[in-house]
Amino acid sequence: QRASDDARIEWGYLYLAIPKSDGLTTAILSDNRSWGAFGNRRGDGTLPDADDSGKPRAASDDTPVLAASIDMGQVADEPVTRHAILALDDLYSVDYFGEKLRPYWRRDGMTAGELLERSAAEVASIVQRCEEFDRELMADLEEIGGPRYADLCALSYRQSIAAHKLVAAPQSGEPWLFSKECFSNGCMATVDVMYPTSPIFMLVSNELLKASLRPVLDYAAMDRWPWPFAPHDLGRYPIADGQIYGGGEKSLDRQMPVEESGNMLLLMAAACKIDGDAKFAESYWPLLSQWAGYLKEKGLDPENQLCTDDFAGHLAHNTNLSLKAIEALGAYAEMCRMTGRVDEADSYRKLAEKFADQWQQMADDGDHYRLAFDKPGTWSQKYNLVWDELLALHLFPKEVIRKELDFYERKLNAYGLPLDNREDYTKLDWEVWTASLAESDEQFQTLMAPVYAFVNNSPDRVPLTDWYWTSDGRRRGFQARSVVGGVFIKALTNKEIWSKWSGRR
Repeated sequence: QRASDDARIEWGYLYLAIPKSDGLTTAILSDNRSWGAFGNRRGDGTLPDADDSGKPRAASDDTPVLAASIDMGQVADEPVTRHAILALDDLYSVDYFGEKLRPYWRRDGMTAGELLERSAAEVASIVQRCEEFDRELMADLEEIGGPRYADLCALSYRQSIAAHKLVAAPQSGEPWLFSKECFSNGCMATVDVMYPTSPIFMLVSNELLKASLRPVLDYAAMDRWPWPFAPHDLGRYPIADGQIYGGGEKSLDRQMPVEESGNMLLLMAAACKIDGDAKFAESYWPLLSQWAGYLKEKGLDPENQLCTDDFAGHLAHNTNLSLKAIEALGAYAEMCRMTGRVDEADSYRKLAEKFADQWQQMADDGDHYRLAFDKPGTWSQKYNLVWDELLALHLFPKEVIRKELDFYERKLNAYGLPLDNREDYTKLDWEVWTASLAESDEQFQTLMAPVYAFVNNSPDRVPLTDWYWTSDGRRRGFQARSVVGGVFIKALTNKEIWSKWSGRR
């Protein structure tokens, strides 16, 4: 019933399941009694008997806990292992326009008891699969970017995936994946959060990438969405009842027309590239065609509007946003070609090439390219250029990227590359996207060294932030967000490794 940002799930049932064994004691009792007994001065790790007084009490008095103590026995030369299973059964996960959606594992009627029994039976195989997955992925990440890059990906992996909820879609039961925009405004299925998050799914699970796109596409096709561009979000978690950002779906106040339309076209093209066909895009073609038409009209020189870096405020003639539109038009041309729309493919490809040529003239500022077309003496990270190589669009000559990266090396601070000339802060995800443009490992490591320094030395002890100050490594805002999955983008620059992982299901 309550939708907000910095809020935890507050419905459903919590389970603690432990196989019976010698030395096992369990109890349901107050937190004070359980902690006091387990950690008493004797240090014997015992639990008192359960509190069975049955007397009513206020929920805030002596908070009840599920407690378990496992005596591991005498541990000598051989390791001793035991396991416990924690589970949350939320019954229903998301309210989608008044319809309560089941978690995906419940789609065929599985109960919590059955889930626990299956999990207990599969513990050994699950652990083995996880260990093999970890070893292989970490080895590949280290080969691509070095041991520090692999560690950064490992740090980001669980946080990124955990900021999502997988549900069964209405009617079809197909997988839908909803992100939560943690420590920002609580939006769900935020398109410009899906965009930076996408590399982790592009690498290890294209099905989850498509699952995150489906609810947005479903919503955008509704009569209640009135605009010719893509939406920003679907509501505030866990209630998806229409865009709430910037005054809602009926307001133009803080929309991101070029941003979100470009994001959706690029992510759809990426999903099709991984699949090797455009069947997924074909199902939503009227929307994609509409958004491409919008970018054709508005994308080259964007009006005064927000981009995903909305904390920096509105900006007209944003060169990095223009890059996104150009790359998205090129991506749409490729999807046209994949679906047999040859004439449309040729037309949009020529348009994207024309825009790319114009961009270079309009944005040029000598030894770099500007923050905004009309602002000489400014600069910004051009992280959106990463799609030129990932999707093999090749709209821009290599010299454009080389000039930018050489300029960035001169702008590095102790803990990273500022987002642009306006502030000292940066975004972790975009830094890795920018560094991934480098043609040499040497330049990649040069751009990434301050990032690793930030992760190791930041004084803020919080879940990994993606928005911080480059001068002292302190958090500027945000934490625990899914966008840190964006650091996996470097892995996508290795075609053999990307092909190997994306070929799995």
